[in-house]
Amino acid sequence: MKEEKRAQIMQKTAVVWFGALVCCALWGSAFPCIKIGYQMFEIDAADTAAQILFAGYRFTLAGILTVLIGSVLNKGFLIPKKESLEKIFKLSMLQTVLQYFFFYVGLANTTGVKASIIEGVNVFVAVLVASLLFQQEKLTGKKIVGCLIGFAIVNLGGSMDMGFRLTGEGFIFLSTVAYAFSSVFLKRYSKDENPVLLSGYQFITGGIIMCVIGLLMGGKVHGFAAASTGMLVYLAVVSAVAYSLWGILLKYNPVSKVAVFGFMNPVFGVILSALLLGEGAQAAGVKSLIALLLVSIGIYVVNKKEGDSV
Repeated sequence: MKEEKRAQIMQKTAVVWFGALVCCALWGSAFPCIKIGYQMFEIDAADTAAQILFAGYRFTLAGILTVLIGSVLNKGFLIPKKESLEKIFKLSMLQTVLQYFFFYVGLANTTGVKASIIEGVNVFVAVLVASLLFQQEKLTGKKIVGCLIGFAIVNLGGSMDMGFRLTGEGFIFLSTVAYAFSSVFLKRYSKDENPVLLSGYQFITGGIIMCVIGLLMGGKVHGFAAASTGMLVYLAVVSAVAYSLWGILLKYNPVSKVAVFGFMNPVFGVILSALLLGEGAQAAGVKSLIALLLVSIGIYVVNKKEGDSV
Protein backbone atom coordinates (compact mmCIF):
# COMPACT_ATOMS: atom_id res chain seq x y z
CA MET A 1 0.00 0.00 0.00
CA LYS A 2 2.87 2.32 0.80
CA GLU A 3 4.43 1.68 -2.61
CA GLU A 4 1.06 2.28 -4.33
CA LYS A 5 0.71 5.60 -2.52
CA ARG A 6 4.22 6.62 -3.54
CA ALA A 7 3.49 5.68 -7.15
CA GLN A 8 0.30 7.78 -7.17
CA ILE A 9 2.21 10.80 -5.91
CA MET A 10 5.13 10.43 -8.33
CA GLN A 11 2.74 10.04 -11.29
CA LYS A 12 0.93 13.31 -10.62
CA THR A 13 1.47 15.77 -13.45
CA ALA A 14 2.51 18.59 -11.11
CA VAL A 15 5.08 16.37 -9.37
CA VAL A 16 6.54 15.17 -12.69
CA TRP A 17 6.74 18.72 -14.04
CA PHE A 18 8.32 20.19 -10.92
CA GLY A 19 10.77 17.32 -10.39
CA ALA A 20 11.85 17.19 -14.02
CA LEU A 21 12.32 20.96 -14.25
CA VAL A 22 14.49 20.96 -11.12
CA CYS A 23 16.66 18.29 -12.75
CA CYS A 24 16.89 20.26 -15.99
CA ALA A 25 17.79 23.49 -14.20
CA LEU A 26 20.61 21.68 -12.38
CA TRP A 27 21.86 19.98 -15.56
CA GLY A 28 21.60 23.25 -17.47
CA SER A 29 23.86 24.92 -14.92
CA ALA A 30 26.46 22.19 -15.46
CA PHE A 31 27.33 23.45 -18.97
CA PRO A 32 28.84 26.79 -17.90
CA CYS A 33 30.05 25.48 -14.52
CA ILE A 34 32.17 22.75 -16.11
CA LYS A 35 33.82 25.30 -18.39
CA ILE A 36 34.39 27.59 -15.40
CA GLY A 37 35.82 24.59 -13.56
CA TYR A 38 38.27 24.06 -16.42
CA GLN A 39 39.46 27.65 -15.95
CA MET A 40 39.74 27.31 -12.17
CA PHE A 41 41.72 24.08 -12.38
CA GLU A 42 43.76 25.33 -15.37
CA ILE A 43 42.62 22.48 -17.64
CA ASP A 44 43.42 23.18 -21.28
CA ALA A 45 40.91 22.35 -24.04
CA ALA A 46 43.43 19.92 -25.55
CA ASP A 47 44.19 18.14 -22.24
CA THR A 48 41.83 15.18 -22.58
CA ALA A 49 43.49 13.24 -19.74
CA ALA A 50 42.92 16.05 -17.22
CA GLN A 51 39.31 16.46 -18.41
CA ILE A 52 38.61 12.77 -17.83
CA LEU A 53 40.31 12.89 -14.41
CA PHE A 54 38.29 15.98 -13.47
CA ALA A 55 35.09 14.15 -14.47
CA GLY A 56 36.20 11.14 -12.44
CA TYR A 57 36.66 13.26 -9.31
CA ARG A 58 33.22 14.79 -9.81
CA PHE A 59 31.32 11.54 -10.27
CA THR A 60 33.07 9.61 -7.54
CA LEU A 61 32.11 12.39 -5.13
CA ALA A 62 28.60 12.51 -6.64
CA GLY A 63 28.18 8.79 -6.03
CA ILE A 64 29.22 9.08 -2.39
CA LEU A 65 26.77 11.97 -1.88
CA THR A 66 23.98 10.05 -3.63
CA VAL A 67 24.45 6.96 -1.46
CA LEU A 68 24.48 9.12 1.68
CA ILE A 69 21.30 10.98 0.63
CA GLY A 70 19.59 7.73 -0.31
CA SER A 71 20.60 6.11 2.97
CA VAL A 72 19.05 8.97 4.94
CA LEU A 73 15.83 8.74 2.91
CA ASN A 74 15.82 4.95 3.24
CA LYS A 75 16.57 5.15 6.99
CA GLY A 76 19.32 2.59 6.49
CA PHE A 77 22.60 2.40 4.59
CA LEU A 78 22.14 1.46 0.94
CA ILE A 79 24.15 -1.63 0.08
CA PRO A 80 23.78 -3.25 -3.36
CA LYS A 81 22.89 -6.93 -3.60
CA LYS A 82 25.21 -9.29 -5.43
CA GLU A 83 22.76 -9.62 -8.32
CA SER A 84 22.69 -5.83 -8.64
CA LEU A 85 26.40 -5.47 -9.40
CA GLU A 86 26.10 -6.30 -13.11
CA LYS A 87 23.30 -3.75 -13.51
CA ILE A 88 25.36 -1.11 -11.72
CA PHE A 89 28.36 -1.78 -13.98
CA LYS A 90 26.30 -1.54 -17.18
CA LEU A 91 24.71 1.70 -16.02
CA SER A 92 28.08 3.13 -15.03
CA MET A 93 29.48 2.50 -18.50
CA LEU A 94 26.51 4.15 -20.24
CA GLN A 95 25.46 6.88 -17.82
CA THR A 96 28.86 7.96 -16.54
CA VAL A 97 31.87 6.67 -18.49
CA LEU A 98 30.64 6.89 -22.09
CA GLN A 99 28.19 9.77 -21.69
CA TYR A 100 30.59 12.01 -19.79
CA PHE A 101 33.75 11.03 -21.65
CA PHE A 102 32.11 12.38 -24.81
CA PHE A 103 30.50 15.28 -22.93
CA TYR A 104 33.58 16.57 -21.11
CA VAL A 105 35.87 16.31 -24.12
CA GLY A 106 33.21 17.70 -26.44
CA LEU A 107 32.43 20.65 -24.16
CA ALA A 108 36.10 21.63 -24.10
CA ASN A 109 35.99 21.95 -27.90
CA THR A 110 32.77 23.91 -28.39
CA THR A 111 30.81 26.67 -26.69
CA GLY A 112 28.41 26.20 -23.80
CA VAL A 113 25.54 27.56 -25.91
CA LYS A 114 26.12 25.16 -28.82
CA ALA A 115 26.57 22.19 -26.47
CA SER A 116 23.34 23.08 -24.65
CA ILE A 117 21.34 23.16 -27.87
CA ILE A 118 22.81 19.93 -29.26
CA GLU A 119 21.97 18.22 -25.95
CA GLY A 120 18.29 18.80 -26.80
CA VAL A 121 18.61 15.84 -29.19
CA ASN A 122 18.75 13.45 -26.21
CA VAL A 123 14.99 13.62 -25.71
CA PHE A 124 14.22 12.54 -29.25
CA VAL A 125 16.79 9.73 -29.11
CA ALA A 126 15.54 8.53 -25.70
CA VAL A 127 11.93 8.28 -26.88
CA LEU A 128 12.96 6.43 -30.06
CA VAL A 129 15.19 3.99 -28.16
CA ALA A 130 12.51 3.28 -25.53
CA SER A 131 9.81 2.81 -28.16
CA LEU A 132 11.50 1.17 -31.14
CA LEU A 133 14.41 -0.81 -29.68
CA PHE A 134 13.12 -1.85 -26.24
CA GLN A 135 9.32 -1.65 -26.74
CA GLN A 136 8.88 -0.12 -23.29
CA GLU A 137 6.07 2.03 -24.70
CA LYS A 138 4.28 2.81 -27.96
CA LEU A 139 5.60 5.46 -30.33
CA THR A 140 2.35 7.34 -30.88
CA GLY A 141 1.72 10.17 -33.31
CA LYS A 142 1.30 12.51 -30.34
CA LYS A 143 4.78 11.67 -29.03
CA ILE A 144 6.32 12.15 -32.48
CA VAL A 145 4.66 15.54 -32.89
CA GLY A 146 5.61 16.65 -29.39
CA CYS A 147 9.23 15.61 -29.87
CA LEU A 148 9.47 17.29 -33.27
CA ILE A 149 8.12 20.54 -31.85
CA GLY A 150 10.66 20.49 -29.06
CA PHE A 151 13.34 19.24 -31.45
CA ALA A 152 12.88 22.42 -33.49
CA ILE A 153 14.95 24.14 -30.81
CA VAL A 154 18.04 22.58 -32.36
CA ASN A 155 17.39 24.59 -35.52
CA LEU A 156 17.24 27.90 -33.67
CA GLY A 157 20.95 28.43 -34.13
CA GLY A 158 20.91 31.17 -36.72
CA SER A 159 23.07 33.41 -34.55
CA MET A 160 25.66 30.70 -34.00
CA ASP A 161 28.38 29.58 -36.36
CA MET A 162 27.41 26.23 -37.81
CA GLY A 163 30.93 24.78 -37.64
CA PHE A 164 31.17 21.09 -36.73
CA ARG A 165 34.04 19.16 -35.17
CA LEU A 166 33.91 15.47 -34.30
CA THR A 167 35.73 16.09 -31.02
CA GLY A 168 33.46 19.03 -30.24
CA GLU A 169 29.85 19.02 -31.45
CA GLY A 170 30.17 15.38 -32.59
CA PHE A 171 31.17 14.16 -29.14
CA ILE A 172 28.34 16.15 -27.53
CA PHE A 173 25.89 14.34 -29.83
CA LEU A 174 27.40 10.93 -28.98
CA SER A 175 26.94 11.77 -25.29
CA THR A 176 23.20 12.17 -25.94
CA VAL A 177 23.04 8.69 -27.46
CA ALA A 178 24.70 7.19 -24.37
CA TYR A 179 22.25 9.14 -22.20
CA ALA A 180 19.27 7.76 -24.13
CA PHE A 181 20.32 4.15 -23.57
CA SER A 182 21.11 4.80 -19.89
CA SER A 183 17.58 6.19 -19.35
CA VAL A 184 16.02 3.06 -20.83
CA PHE A 185 18.20 0.72 -18.76
CA LEU A 186 17.63 2.77 -15.59
CA LYS A 187 13.86 2.45 -16.02
CA ARG A 188 14.15 -1.29 -16.68
CA TYR A 189 16.36 -1.94 -13.66
CA SER A 190 14.34 0.36 -11.37
CA LYS A 191 11.40 -2.03 -11.48
CA ASP A 192 13.20 -4.29 -9.02
CA GLU A 193 15.87 -1.95 -7.64
CA ASN A 194 16.09 1.30 -5.69
CA PRO A 195 16.86 3.94 -8.39
CA VAL A 196 18.84 6.06 -5.92
CA LEU A 197 21.02 3.06 -5.03
CA LEU A 198 21.59 2.36 -8.73
CA SER A 199 22.51 5.99 -9.44
CA GLY A 200 24.83 6.28 -6.45
CA TYR A 201 26.85 3.15 -7.03
CA GLN A 202 27.02 3.54 -10.79
CA PHE A 203 28.47 7.03 -10.21
CA ILE A 204 31.09 5.65 -7.83
CA THR A 205 31.97 2.83 -10.25
CA GLY A 206 32.05 5.08 -13.31
CA GLY A 207 33.89 7.82 -11.44
CA ILE A 208 36.65 5.46 -10.30
CA ILE A 209 36.99 4.06 -13.83
CA MET A 210 37.36 7.59 -15.24
CA CYS A 211 39.92 8.49 -12.55
CA VAL A 212 42.00 5.42 -13.42
CA ILE A 213 41.80 6.17 -17.16
CA GLY A 214 42.71 9.82 -16.61
CA LEU A 215 45.67 8.95 -14.41
CA LEU A 216 46.93 6.27 -16.80
CA MET A 217 46.79 8.85 -19.59
CA GLY A 218 48.98 11.14 -17.48
CA GLY A 219 46.22 13.52 -16.44
CA LYS A 220 46.78 15.97 -13.58
CA VAL A 221 44.37 18.40 -11.95
CA HIS A 222 45.93 21.43 -10.21
CA GLY A 223 44.57 24.51 -8.50
CA PHE A 224 42.59 23.12 -5.58
CA ALA A 225 41.42 26.13 -3.56
CA ALA A 226 38.25 27.14 -1.74
CA ALA A 227 36.49 28.45 -4.86
CA SER A 228 37.58 25.67 -7.22
CA THR A 229 36.82 22.93 -4.69
CA GLY A 230 33.43 24.54 -4.10
CA MET A 231 32.74 24.36 -7.83
CA LEU A 232 33.71 20.67 -7.90
CA VAL A 233 31.40 19.95 -4.95
CA TYR A 234 28.56 21.85 -6.64
CA LEU A 235 28.96 19.79 -9.83
CA ALA A 236 28.87 16.63 -7.72
CA VAL A 237 25.68 17.83 -5.99
CA VAL A 238 24.13 18.55 -9.40
CA SER A 239 24.63 14.92 -10.42
CA ALA A 240 23.66 13.45 -7.06
CA VAL A 241 20.37 15.34 -6.79
CA ALA A 242 19.38 15.46 -10.45
CA TYR A 243 20.05 11.82 -11.36
CA SER A 244 18.50 10.48 -8.16
CA LEU A 245 15.32 12.47 -8.71
CA TRP A 246 15.30 11.64 -12.43
CA GLY A 247 15.65 7.94 -11.65
CA ILE A 248 12.70 8.06 -9.25
CA LEU A 249 10.55 9.81 -11.89
CA LEU A 250 11.50 7.19 -14.51
CA LYS A 251 10.61 4.38 -12.11
CA TYR A 252 6.99 5.49 -11.92
CA ASN A 253 6.41 7.08 -15.34
CA PRO A 254 6.89 6.27 -19.05
CA VAL A 255 10.29 7.28 -20.43
CA SER A 256 8.70 9.72 -22.90
CA LYS A 257 6.70 11.52 -20.20
CA VAL A 258 9.88 12.27 -18.25
CA ALA A 259 12.49 12.45 -21.01
CA VAL A 260 10.59 15.12 -22.96
CA PHE A 261 11.50 17.62 -20.23
CA GLY A 262 15.08 17.23 -21.39
CA PHE A 263 14.17 19.83 -24.00
CA MET A 264 14.44 22.33 -21.14
CA ASN A 265 18.13 21.54 -20.70
CA PRO A 266 19.11 23.66 -23.72
CA VAL A 267 16.97 26.54 -22.48
CA PHE A 268 18.63 26.59 -19.05
CA GLY A 269 22.03 25.83 -20.56
CA VAL A 270 21.83 28.62 -23.14
CA ILE A 271 20.62 31.22 -20.65
CA LEU A 272 23.16 30.31 -17.97
CA SER A 273 26.01 30.03 -20.49
CA ALA A 274 25.16 33.50 -21.74
CA LEU A 275 25.10 34.90 -18.20
CA LEU A 276 28.10 33.08 -16.72
CA LEU A 277 30.37 32.67 -19.74
CA GLY A 278 29.62 35.87 -21.61
CA GLU A 279 28.29 33.96 -24.63
CA GLY A 280 25.39 36.35 -25.06
CA ALA A 281 26.28 36.96 -28.71
CA GLN A 282 25.31 33.35 -29.45
CA ALA A 283 22.27 33.29 -27.17
CA ALA A 284 19.94 35.66 -29.04
CA GLY A 285 17.21 36.78 -26.67
CA VAL A 286 14.32 36.47 -29.10
CA LYS A 287 15.39 33.02 -30.22
CA SER A 288 15.73 31.85 -26.63
CA LEU A 289 12.13 32.92 -26.00
CA ILE A 290 10.95 31.14 -29.15
CA ALA A 291 12.88 28.04 -28.06
CA LEU A 292 11.25 28.17 -24.62
CA LEU A 293 7.81 28.41 -26.27
CA LEU A 294 8.49 25.44 -28.55
CA VAL A 295 9.81 23.40 -25.64
CA SER A 296 6.73 24.15 -23.56
CA ILE A 297 4.40 23.18 -26.41
CA GLY A 298 6.34 19.95 -27.01
CA ILE A 299 6.15 19.00 -23.33
CA TYR A 300 2.42 19.77 -23.27
CA VAL A 301 1.67 17.67 -26.36
CA VAL A 302 3.59 14.60 -25.14
CA ASN A 303 2.04 14.73 -21.67
CA LYS A 304 -1.51 15.62 -22.73
CA LYS A 305 -3.98 12.82 -22.11
CA GLU A 306 -6.79 12.10 -24.53
CA GLY A 307 -9.69 14.43 -23.82
CA ASP A 308 -7.64 16.34 -21.25
CA SER A 309 -7.47 20.12 -21.53
CA VAL A 310 -4.73 20.53 -18.93
